[in-house]
Amino acid sequence: MDQSAVSSDAGFRKAIRWVAALNLAYFGLEFAVALAIGSVSLFADSVDFLEDASVNLLILLALGWSARARAKVGMGLAALLLAPGLATLWTAWEKLQFPLAPAPLPLSLTGLGALAINLGCAMMLVRFRHHSGSLSRAAFLSARNDAFANLGIIAAGLLTAFVWPTPWPDLAVGLAIALVNLDAAREVWEAAREEHRAQPHP
Repeated sequence: MDQSAVSSDAGFRKAIRWVAALNLAYFGLEFAVALAIGSVSLFADSVDFLEDASVNLLILLALGWSARARAKVGMGLAALLLAPGLATLWTAWEKLQFPLAPAPLPLSLTGLGALAINLGCAMMLVRFRHHSGSLSRAAFLSARNDAFANLGIIAAGLLTAFVWPTPWPDLAVGLAIALVNLDAAREVWEAAREEHRAQPHP
């Protein structure tokens, strides 16, 4: 293996470790705020932070495996990306039974903090998004999509505070996060399948 490839692997491992740690730390904070203010979008995003931490830890473990084994892990990660969407749908259903608007200031501020974390993670991963096939693609897509979701959370908080003091902006953003995760799962699954088909059978 040439020196540039070794350096790239080491850089990717370091980035993945940082991304996993940051996601796990912010999961705890965002989950606590979500429960405190009754926010569907923050709950969905916090579960997504936990899922992202798990994805990145799995990627770190799988980096030394063969391309075929990594492709199989990529397929598993695609299934794992579905978890936040399903959790969000359940939480949204429960919220509909008691439709109270979440506190807008903690909603927006927590969304802003999540945006900072996810932008930082996306910046660390962007140069590795084609490294190690579907695994790096899963990590990069998670960070990128989460940053877009955080903008929606901030907007929901502002709408709730100044325009429409109802639970609907929060619910709408939470459901949008679920749809984004479903699309990311599809992309990772397709990348993993292509990677798997490209490998010769033993």
